[in-house]
Amino acid sequence: MDMFDKIHELYDRKTEIELGGGYDRIQRQHDKGKLTARERINLLLDEGTFFEINPFITHRTVDFGMEKMEGPGDGVVTGYGKINGRPVYLFSQDFTVFGGALGEMHAKKIATVMDLAAKNGTPFIGINDSGGARIQEGVLSLDGYGHIFYRNSIYSGVIPQLSVIMGPCAGGAVYSPAITDFILMVDKTSQMFITGPKVIETVTGEKISAEDLGGSKVNNAVSGNAHFRASSEHEAIKQIHQLLSYLPQNNKEKTPMQKAPKGDNYRAEIIDSLPIDPTRPYDVRKVLAHVVDPDSFMEVHAEFAKNVVVGFARIAGESVGLVCNQPKVLAGGLDIDSSDKAARFIRTCDAYNIPIITFEDVSGFFPGVKQEHGGIIRHGAKILYAYSEATVPKITVILRKAYGGAYVALNSKAIGADLVFSWPNAEIAVMGAAGAANIIFAREIANSDDPEATRAARIDEYKEKFANPYVAASRGMVDDVIDPRETRIKLIQSLEMLRNKHEDRPEKKHGNIPL
Repeated sequence: MDMFDKIHELYDRKTEIELGGGYDRIQRQHDKGKLTARERINLLLDEGTFFEINPFITHRTVDFGMEKMEGPGDGVVTGYGKINGRPVYLFSQDFTVFGGALGEMHAKKIATVMDLAAKNGTPFIGINDSGGARIQEGVLSLDGYGHIFYRNSIYSGVIPQLSVIMGPCAGGAVYSPAITDFILMVDKTSQMFITGPKVIETVTGEKISAEDLGGSKVNNAVSGNAHFRASSEHEAIKQIHQLLSYLPQNNKEKTPMQKAPKGDNYRAEIIDSLPIDPTRPYDVRKVLAHVVDPDSFMEVHAEFAKNVVVGFARIAGESVGLVCNQPKVLAGGLDIDSSDKAARFIRTCDAYNIPIITFEDVSGFFPGVKQEHGGIIRHGAKILYAYSEATVPKITVILRKAYGGAYVALNSKAIGADLVFSWPNAEIAVMGAAGAANIIFAREIANSDDPEATRAARIDEYKEKFANPYVAASRGMVDDVIDPRETRIKLIQSLEMLRNKHEDRPEKKHGNIPL
């Protein structure tokens, strides 16, 4: 046998590995509307850039007949490639081999490529399509999950980690995506849950389908576990491309600047996007459209806790994170879920050096027994903690109202905002004028010959004295009251002014955020 025979043998082995579970199982994958592990990689990466790592690894289990079963690549494809010219590391589970179930060597492949991603300061993408732990390997499978969870945790905030659910993801497998920065799901073909429908029915008697229990809509809109929902795998991959464009390669780099769009930054139409009456609802995204670069806003957690809008955008080509009250839902008030949503996004931006801009129009923390008993104190404190801890440039624009503790929590000067701007119509106060007047002047109103006229007069008096931006500006809590039409101009100038911001925190192991 000469060298050419050895080379032919090599290519034969590689061809067998690339076929995974074989043509029949590949066809069954396609029949479900799903791509194979390698098809997903080819779609995700720039053409010709994929560099596979450890293709020849396979299992070494000899129990339960496994010694007679071949598993090319041990059910996962791992490697390196580029997306829009920028390096990434990834794994893609192969459902055609052992149902993508995770075993000892499967986990070893993933851990190896995660370590390479961290050493090279490169984003890491996990494409999940797995039946869960490989039960034939017993505790070795569980140990494999542990090695992955550990790396997800210690590399959190070091390199961006994205999880794409493109099939089932159940049991212990869900905790790896849960630790990563973003989770993307696909309609009808991806599910994510701890215990499946059959187990739930056995234990509790409840009957539910896999889709209703842990489908993409449930995880995006109800539980908030997932951040993005796509109608197809192709759309999910487009979302990954867009999402990565806002992120740096690692925590020591800044996001790449894009070319600023041409045109006048003075936006006269912005005035029409918001009613002055603080009780009237509107969509804050209409305001954002007049501030950020055209078509640059990518909303995160769009279907969850809709009373707060968060997402990435660009202003004059620079990547920014936006945290905004949404007055059309719950009057923009902060509740348990929206507090979690905002705090998590703030910390993500801070970890990856992305400036945070807050558009504030908040009536307060949402009242009610359910909220209090559910822990609104603990959850609301997460926002305070996240803003206070963040050292990236932090800018606030008060659009209309900023009441009570929610005013303090939403990036006020007191908790570390670099710049706070206010529109001239804004009300900055402990509470709304009507509520304040009813408390402060309760006796006078009750004893008046015309209580309604007295109440109206006292409400106007309170507004003039306290519920306007100029009192806060006179004490330095607002840096400037601005013409709404110049909002984009002010933000461009502010981002440029803060571009080299550096702020240290006391040396410590880590803080103790309320969880």
